[in-house]
Amino acid sequence: MGNPLADMGGMMKQVKKMYESVQKAQEELAEERIEAASGGGMVRAAVTGKGELLEVKIDPQVVDPDDVEMLEDLVTTAVREALTKAREIEAERMQTATGGLSLPGMF
Repeated sequence: MGNPLADMGGMMKQVKKMYESVQKAQEELAEERIEAASGGGMVRAAVTGKGELLEVKIDPQVVDPDDVEMLEDLVTTAVREALTKAREIEAERMQTATGGLSLPGMF
């Protein structure tokens, strides 16, 4: 049997390394720009990898005062798609940072 204190020390080093990897991944996600579009590119949304909405761009051709509901739907679709992409990228990066270890509630 190994030395329990040495085993604990090794485990703590691994935990520290994993924590640092997670912190780095979160910092990178906060800086990453993820874009999505709807309406054939007429409406575009950009978010950070952490899901913060950065901007929405709307092509003037899609602005119809008689059909505001369509524009609202296009904006909603573009933002949702961007946020979905951001969540997928975040989950992938956290999986990599934790070496595949699932830590519910931590991220």
